[in-house]
Formats: sequence, structure tokens, C-alpha cells
Amino acid sequence: MDSLTSPLILVTGATGYIASRLIPRLLDSDCRVRALAREPRRLYGRAWFDQIEIVHADVTLPDTLPRALEGVHTAYYLVHNMAHGRGYTALELEAARAFASAAERAGVKHIIYLGGLADPEQHLAPHMRSRIETGKVLRQGKVPVTEFRAGVIAGSGSISFEMIRFMTELFPLVPGPLWLKNKSQPIAIQNVIDYLLAALTNPNGRGGVFEIGGAHIYTYADLLLRYARLRGLNRRMFLLPGVPLWFMALGVALMTPVPYPIAHALIGGLSADSVVKHPEALQAFPEVTLIDFDTAVRDALQRTHPDHIERVWVDGRAGVKSLKHEGCFILHLDSHLPQERGVGVREFRHTPFGEMWLERDQNSRTILFAPRGFFGFLYWYLLYPFRWLKFYVLLWMRKQQKSMRH
Repeated sequence: MDSLTSPLILVTGATGYIASRLIPRLLDSDCRVRALAREPRRLYGRAWFDQIEIVHADVTLPDTLPRALEGVHTAYYLVHNMAHGRGYTALELEAARAFASAAERAGVKHIIYLGGLADPEQHLAPHMRSRIETGKVLRQGKVPVTEFRAGVIAGSGSISFEMIRFMTELFPLVPGPLWLKNKSQPIAIQNVIDYLLAALTNPNGRGGVFEIGGAHIYTYADLLLRYARLRGLNRRMFLLPGVPLWFMALGVALMTPVPYPIAHALIGGLSADSVVKHPEALQAFPEVTLIDFDTAVRDALQRTHPDHIERVWVDGRAGVKSLKHEGCFILHLDSHLPQERGVGVREFRHTPFGEMWLERDQNSRTILFAPRGFFGFLYWYLLYPFRWLKFYVLLWMRKQQKSMRH
């Protein structure tokens, strides 16, 4: 495909996880890519930043959509609004309705949507119901929609996978609700992207709804224990009846990279099975070869390295940032000085508690630490105040240096 003449592809939710894996694959296929983002600066640290067109827009603000959709052939709808908290379900439906209308007016030929895997006939949590209703709203427009429904996505950076990773790493006896006995059919992130790409050129799926999952069904508890085995951790489950949803979400928000509103929505979704009941995707997209869960986990563990982690903390703003991301605790300082950025230096340290990388150049310092088990968490949190203070002192010194130059 000639990238100069190939149809223009719009990827919404460009700062999100799925888009971060989809966009490089689109570029590898010589597609022209436009990314829609509410905060474009959050894309500054991505390796593909200068290979795509970026438009500042928001699906919840209809007036921003015409410019984003101009000249677009296919649009990927990869947006959710769980982070908005209360009332997000209504917001999602309004945004989908506005997007479908704007796409129709712009002459878009195809919308590809990734939703959630659940049985609509069951009693569903608001999050899962909203994912399914969003697909219905998109299909009410005149632009053909291909909808994929996925459950747990196994891949470094996936919200569901990071919940599994951090909770299993931290607790020798992993607590959880009785819902962890419910069934799940996880799918590797590579296969999710395979399906999203196949829908671009395979006419068999145009306008259909496809449930996608891996080859095997597990309980949610099984997923945690399989991760532990592959990681070499001895873990057991401790299931508790009657644990309030808000309490579980608070614990997840404190211990994992998942913010409280998203954790609340996702954990609520565990109350129903998430398995493929209609496997038509296997026939419609034979080019997709399924990857098993264990292989997907091994790949995710190998990607826990600075060479692979999406640098979501690089946004052009000075300051000290602390976050949990793709299996790592990350502390980052950007002094945002005007001089040229020098050649970076990386130092690796292997500790009994995990792996650590120290990066520095003229403007920035970054610590990435991948903890191993409970003592890895303890090691990080005991030393964190001193590292945080050191970074803030260094930032203050850099600011003083900058003010003296002026």
C-alpha cells in the first residue's frame, strides 16, 4: 500500500492503550494515520509521534469533530469515559451519537469499534452495559460499523492485565470477591490488534458484531494464579463474600495503576461471565491466529523494559511526576531547560526486589523500577520519599540556575 495514496485512517482515543498498540501496526502497513486526542501533549513521548497527523479534538464536544473527520476513510472508535466517574454512561452514549452523525456528514466509509465482551441477556454492570449500548448507538448511523467485543486483554499496559499484575505481585494471599469465580476468555493484545487491522481490508466483517477471545476459558481467579506461576510467585486466593464494590475499587486504585473511577467500573463488570458465545469471528477473519494466555503473559513480562514501555509521562511539561505504568513504578523529573537535550545515559541495576533502570540527560531524570513480589513494593515505598525529595531539590536547583541566566 502506498502511504501517499492510501486512505486516511482516524484513530480516536489516541492516548489510550489500544491506540498505542494499533498506531505502530497501522504505520507498519503504510497507512496514513490521523490521531484524535483531547490532550495531544500526552503523545510527545511516543516513538511514532512525528509519523502521524495529530488533531486536538474531543468526542464529547461535537463542534471539534468535523475537522478531525475531514477526508477520513475509516475511523477507529476506541474511546471510553469511565474516568469521568458518575454519569459517564450517559456521556458515552451522547459522544457515540455525535460521532456517528459527524462521521456520516464527513463521508466516512467505515467505523471500527472495540467494545466489551458480555452477554446482553444477563444482568450487567453499568460499564459492560454501556460498552454494548455504545456499539448500538454507533450502528444507528448510516456509516457501516464493525464492532469487536473483547474481555480481559492480556498485554503490558492493558488496564485489566495491570490489575492482575500489580495485585498478584503485591499479595502473597490475594484477596478478592466471590465474583472471581466467574468465567473469562482473555485475548492477547496482539490478537486484538490483528482483528482491528483485519477489519480494514477484509469485507467479510463489514457491518457485523464479533465476540473475540482466546482459545481457552478461565475463572478470573485462574488468571491471577496463572500469572503468579509464570512469574515464579507462590500465590493463593482468599475469596471474601459481601465486600463492597467501592472498597475493592479503592484498594485497586491505591495498589495498581488503575484510577478509582475506572477500577469501580471494571470490578463491577466481574459480576458476570465474559466469554465468547458466538465465535463467528474465527470464520470471518481466518487470518488471525490466536495466541494463548500464557504466551501473552510471557510477552508482557518481556516488554517490562524501558525500550518497550510507552513513555506516557513525557508531555513537555516541567516538574516531577510519579506513576505506576506497565509493571513499573516510575519517578520522572523534567526540568524543561532551553538548552539542547544531550545524549541520554541509562544504568541498569538488578536487586533482590526487582529490576531498576536509571536514565538521565541534560534536562531529565527517570527511575523505572519493576518490583518483584511484596518485598519489591516495600523496597520502593520505603525509599520513595528520599528519591522524591532528591528530584524536587534537583528541580529547584535547575530553576534557580535558569533564573540566574535571565
